[in-house]
Amino acid sequence: MTQSFNDRILEEAISWIESGEQVTLATVVETWGSSPFQIGSKMIINEKGNFLGSVSGGCVETSVITECLELIKNNNLFKKIDFKISDENAWDKGLACGGEMTVFIEQIN
Repeated sequence: MTQSFNDRILEEAISWIESGEQVTLATVVETWGSSPFQIGSKMIINEKGNFLGSVSGGCVETSVITECLELIKNNNLFKKIDFKISDENAWDKGLACGGEMTVFIEQIN
């Protein structure tokens, strides 16, 4: 049986946690219009900025990583991030086809 990519992501998160690192999990929880990844797509980010998986790409993903690092730094448990991209600024934000998406980030242990 083939292991799913999300299972691999969670196994790596466990490995990071067992080695004493702080880890956040980012999950796409809502999309509208064009979105590069579907609901349920996951990415983990550790306190060093290492990551595995993907929730978008481009500037959106960079923003998610930055928000995850801030979550760890400020010892917050979770945060919901909305990306609402109009057609005129879609390329700048990494959602080249426009659309909207919501990503939920949380510290895991």
